Amino acid sequence: MARGTQLKALTLLPAFALAGLTMACGAGGNGSGGGSTAAPTGSSSAAPVSIPAQTKDDKLAAMVPASVAADGKIIVGQDQSYPPNEFVDPSGKAVGFDVDLGNAIGQKLGLTMEYQNADFGGILAGLAASKYELAMSSFTINSERTQTVDMVSYYSAGTSLGVLKGNPKHITLDTLCGKNLAVQKGTTQVDDATNRSDACNSNGQPSINIQQFQAQTDVNLQLTTNRSDAMLADSPVVDYAVTQTDGQVEVVGQPYDTAPYGIAIKKGDGTFAQAVQAAVQALIDDGTYAKIIAKWHLNPGGAVTKSEINPTVG
Repeated sequence: MARGTQLKALTLLPAFALAGLTMACGAGGNGSGGGSTAAPTGSSSAAPVSIPAQTKDDKLAAMVPASVAADGKIIVGQDQSYPPNEFVDPSGKAVGFDVDLGNAIGQKLGLTMEYQNADFGGILAGLAASKYELAMSSFTINSERTQTVDMVSYYSAGTSLGVLKGNPKHITLDTLCGKNLAVQKGTTQVDDATNRSDACNSNGQPSINIQQFQAQTDVNLQLTTNRSDAMLADSPVVDYAVTQTDGQVEVVGQPYDTAPYGIAIKKGDGTFAQAVQAAVQALIDDGTYAKIIAKWHLNPGGAVTKSEINPTVG
């Protein structure tokens, strides 16, 4: 988001809000399966992008620990409230950029990905407790995280400021003092907003009213119903909100604090991280990765050409 650490009358609601309602009812879905040609819910009218099914790579499959591979699946911790990266469609199935990429990784490893919906803030703890075997939920790679988990890089995202169409309150990053700002709990945006609020106080201005919500879909709804003046979220999420609200939301300025997303794997899990990294790299090299980015309308500028384990970040 960049997701960091301290790290809906229905017809009137945008598509991402409806997805949030579905999830609030406890719907999950394992999101597994072969290649997909479906366009994302509520996307533009562009032709669907076909995502080819992957062939098992025996060499990579052999690198997966027996404890993970024994049941034929990988249990993935994920907060499915973050369209377009991971969310729940009207049928209750997990969908999104991370889901499509995760499924392709699983196919390379000869395993099915089973996505388990969870609160974002508890996913890495669940990974440490072996509740999950992998975590893929728009986690930003940072030094604090890589001390406890291995992280495989797969996309680069920044933070964006979202406001209502036309920016009626003339909001900028420099005019947030005294404003209502919506963010998702447990993300780097919370830290960012807190630091900005402290700066407001240091300059004799009122604090930012930081409104934290468990789900990003609630953050989006907070803005579109004019209960917040602005929101901060990962750049792909704000960009997607613009498309899903027919322009009710717009982006102010350019993304900042760009950093890579990482797939989290428990340290000491043999060559599992190496297997995942090699699978991601193979998908980059054969063009599948680019097709998944195109399907979900992510900015191709965030694409990585080299997947790494625990890359050094600023």
